Amino acid sequence: MDISKFFAPEIIFGLDAISQVGESALRLGAKKIFLVTDCGVKENNWVAKALFYLEQAGLEYMVWSGITSNPKDSEVAEGAKAYLSSHCDAILAVGGGSPIDAAKAVAIIASNGGKIQDYEGINKITKPLPPMIAVPSTAGSGSEVSQFAIIVDKQRKIKMTIISKSLVPDIAIIDPLLLQTKDSRLTAATGIDALSHAIESYVSLAATGLTEVHALQAIELIAENLRESVACRTNMQAKSAMAMASLHAGLAFSNAILGATHAMTHQVDGLLDLHHGETNAVLLPHVMEFNLISCTEKYGRVAEALGENVTGLNKQDRAERAIIAVQRLVRDIGITGGLSTMGFKEEYIPKLSQNALNDACLVTNPRDASAEDMARIFRKAL
Repeated sequence: MDISKFFAPEIIFGLDAISQVGESALRLGAKKIFLVTDCGVKENNWVAKALFYLEQAGLEYMVWSGITSNPKDSEVAEGAKAYLSSHCDAILAVGGGSPIDAAKAVAIIASNGGKIQDYEGINKITKPLPPMIAVPSTAGSGSEVSQFAIIVDKQRKIKMTIISKSLVPDIAIIDPLLLQTKDSRLTAATGIDALSHAIESYVSLAATGLTEVHALQAIELIAENLRESVACRTNMQAKSAMAMASLHAGLAFSNAILGATHAMTHQVDGLLDLHHGETNAVLLPHVMEFNLISCTEKYGRVAEALGENVTGLNKQDRAERAIIAVQRLVRDIGITGGLSTMGFKEEYIPKLSQNALNDACLVTNPRDASAEDMARIFRKAL
């Protein structure tokens, strides 16, 4: 009999859900909170709002915002020092994937010691982490519910994938109101990030019936709402649907892992410090084309979830409609051009193709892939 596991945090979802941060921290036994965020989130007043609710709960806190997009190993080391010197006993992340991943990495070093490189890979964390609460400000990364943390190794110029059930936050607080302060470009990029999570987890070798349900629901919600969310930042129906889509996709990929798209984008983003969602948007259709022969039936279901009319089509044509639908969605939300327009050069391909083979996400890709296969996909994406 097949046995599978499914990890998820406590989830609080809804408009003004951020009001629950103080009460949630108290339930975790916290007395002093280490709040991890970035400058952009602070400017949009969400940190101040979170602090208001922490103060209402009688909690002390320290705010640390010493991270950049695609958080770096050196930033994590500084964050861990700040956490330990401040004598905090719990971590609250407010922001997109970067602050949440950085918060997880800080928790690792603060409780387990060493360097963040020591934990690259799967299940290398041995000691319990501090209690963690995550409040996402974007609809894309899914980090608030996942057992992933992605951190840049500055020396090697790659993104390290760290996977452990210890990294699943204790409580995820998802408030769609936070999405209103994101511009259309970020909304588009994070939305495609969620879509790539959903599609890759759906066809993953580690997919189960439960992860597939979440993945398909995410794909349907994204197809129905991402365009509207990009078009109008005050469209709360679309924002709420995208927040829910990101949640579903996060639960799916946290448990089913991902595939070649992420194994490749981690290399590109680590080298060029690009926005992860935009890199995914370029590479996802090409990886889907590569994987087509190994998951034709499933891609047909993806096409249906994306709103394609596949009645009367054979299995191959249904599957190809999924790729066409993804390309159309990417184009409609304004992500255009290939990797070359992002500063990617053909000379990078041999090294990044080889590096992608070592990424943990490649293990669950539905089709075996060699460095030569990676190189061909990179060239098509130029």
